[in-house]
Amino acid sequence: MSKITLGIIGGGQLGSMLASAAKKLNLRTIIFCDDSDAPAQNFSDEFIFGEYNNEKKIDEFVNKVDFITFEFENIPYETLNKINQSKPVLPKPSINRIIQHRLAEKDFINKLNIRTTRYVSIKKKSEIETLQDFLPGILKTTTLGYDGKGQYPIKTLDDLKNLNIDFSKEYILEKLVKLKKEISIIITRFSDKKYEIYEPIENIHKEQILHYSKIPADINEKILTQSKTWAKEIAEGLKYVGTLCVEFFIDRNENLYVNEVAPRVHNSGHLTINAYNVSQFENHVRAVCRLEQISLKKISNAKMNNIIGSEITMYRNKKFESNEFFFDYLKKEIKEKRKMGHLTTLF
Repeated sequence: MSKITLGIIGGGQLGSMLASAAKKLNLRTIIFCDDSDAPAQNFSDEFIFGEYNNEKKIDEFVNKVDFITFEFENIPYETLNKINQSKPVLPKPSINRIIQHRLAEKDFINKLNIRTTRYVSIKKKSEIETLQDFLPGILKTTTLGYDGKGQYPIKTLDDLKNLNIDFSKEYILEKLVKLKKEISIIITRFSDKKYEIYEPIENIHKEQILHYSKIPADINEKILTQSKTWAKEIAEGLKYVGTLCVEFFIDRNENLYVNEVAPRVHNSGHLTINAYNVSQFENHVRAVCRLEQISLKKISNAKMNNIIGSEITMYRNKKFESNEFFFDYLKKEIKEKRKMGHLTTLF
């Protein structure tokens, strides 16, 4: 019997770790990416380079694979939808269409009676000037943007004068909460009400980039239960198949808010590779490829540090303890604020 082949759209570090998880399950992987230097090609069986609107390359990719997924949500909906007409893409492209648009995403979550921060659509600069009660807030493009890109903190109306914002784009203004803590829930949905859900992960960001994650999170029982319940309701509401992440804010009064949903494996879940019997990546592959669902077992408490930019040089020459696990993403070019690797420590 020939091996199952999983097609992965996107070639960054998440694609690399999905390919590694698939290999562990004796699956072949083919990466399709518009970056000729994509690091995931170092971890896959085959690599197809092409723009995401290149129909010839899309057809080549589709014809070589049995199942298809993607590693990040900003792949054009048109590409995913075209591929989905030939072979099913999981998670469904229609989910991406909701999550790719921050306003649609917030509306969807609120319709599930799940709390988000207060938000409002912004189409021109003058609209902000009438929304004093949404300040301090953060102005975000409704599409694209991650790791702080396309985001503008606004404390007062005077801040608007000092920001070079292109108002030909659509924005969402979100009122800031008095933040105590950020957590995330990683959940894999296999089918109706069949889940594997990881414990809440506590996250610390620096300059809007994830710096550090740890389990267990320092939270109360109510937050633990509520965050898991809301993650299940979101996954069920989307009829999701695969691994997704729900990011939460906790305010100083211990109120929980959904910040955003990532319809994919997630940076905060990297520690699951070493801290659990089945990682977020393996669970995603299992769900997408219709493989056996295995009950999660936690092996250890853990913390994960992202390695950013030139920090990678030191780590590449470092000796590690037996409880430390270094992952080098093998990116060709070192750039400021670029995620180059991570270190997970079990304790």
